[in-house]
Amino acid sequence: MTGTIKPRDAKELRQAVEWALNDGAMLDVRGQGSKLKLGKPMTCDQVLDLSAISGVVDYAPEELVITLRAGTPMRDVEALLAQRNQMLAFEPPDLGPLLGREPGEGTLVGALMGNLAGPRRLSAGAARDHLLGFSGVNGRGETFKSGGRVMKNVTGYDLSKLLAGSWGTLAVLDEVSVKVLPAPDQTRTLMLHGLDDAAAVKAMCAAMGSPHEVSGAAHLGDRTALRVEGVAPSVEARLKGLREILADRGARMEELGTLESRAFWRDVRDVAPLNGGRDSIVWKISCPPTEGPAIAARIKAERSAAETFYDWSGGVIWLALPASADADHRLVRGAIGAAGGHATLVRAPEAVRGAVPVFHPQSPALAALVDRVKESFDPKRLFNPGRMG
Repeated sequence: MTGTIKPRDAKELRQAVEWALNDGAMLDVRGQGSKLKLGKPMTCDQVLDLSAISGVVDYAPEELVITLRAGTPMRDVEALLAQRNQMLAFEPPDLGPLLGREPGEGTLVGALMGNLAGPRRLSAGAARDHLLGFSGVNGRGETFKSGGRVMKNVTGYDLSKLLAGSWGTLAVLDEVSVKVLPAPDQTRTLMLHGLDDAAAVKAMCAAMGSPHEVSGAAHLGDRTALRVEGVAPSVEARLKGLREILADRGARMEELGTLESRAFWRDVRDVAPLNGGRDSIVWKISCPPTEGPAIAARIKAERSAAETFYDWSGGVIWLALPASADADHRLVRGAIGAAGGHATLVRAPEAVRGAVPVFHPQSPALAALVDRVKESFDPKRLFNPGRMG
């Protein structure tokens, strides 16, 4: 039976890793556990529960930096930032409800280790771009740190970029420092009705290529949404400019106010449109925006019940498929084909995740490089063994 180790601080965390290293024990590393069902099923000897290593170490609103411990829930971080009218600009999604958990259970460190970002990824960058520094323990039982609490301290090897997206397979972090930004005074959305997928992607790309600083572009059904944020006069001027450049698209236009816009984009961020069918398979497809409609069309030609919506101006397709034993992974990845891109299986039963590749298969050269990186950080494969396949 798998036991649980629950360290209370960085010292106890190192001791736990040293014990696992000496005993050859495999560790299921988790914060609050909200993303356990994302990735390959793991067989581990112990759960390394980081939820007790929690709390804010330092928050300097004037410096736009927050430092916190690994098990700190995201809801606590967002509530603290909201008190100072600040935000996590990369808009980390709450995938808990999509994966069968209650909302608000995830941690910021979990989002960083998955390199997860929401609709503002287009304008603010990926999660890894906001990770200034961290401290933790590698698979050799060594404590180490990288970066700092301000941008100018990020010197030498920028390990933050390496660990973001590793899903806890390289090291266990106990503390992170993250860049924050002022929250916008207004959030407004220009909604275009009646465009098909191809026309919507063209409209989104035109908006993103304009000087009007669009911070979100998504397409759901026959609705194409363009988000504009900032102070009122600027928002009004940019919305007017967008209406002018999109006037010939043949779409009916409406505008959503700040409260309605924030609710809409929160749903897009959290993949709420696909939360309903709990038995469905959910994929995240990343591709060149202009290729998205053709990829979706190839899938729907074989699976008419498929549901899709687009984020990141068409650069991401969220796809829900009826339940199947193999998640239709050959169909999905075959539809990407020579267009370029990759597909990640985000939601599926454990038996399905154990039988098919969850993350996109790597080329031999990339797989060899990844293996060398893992050998450097975690030669015994102590952390989340097999999660990434």
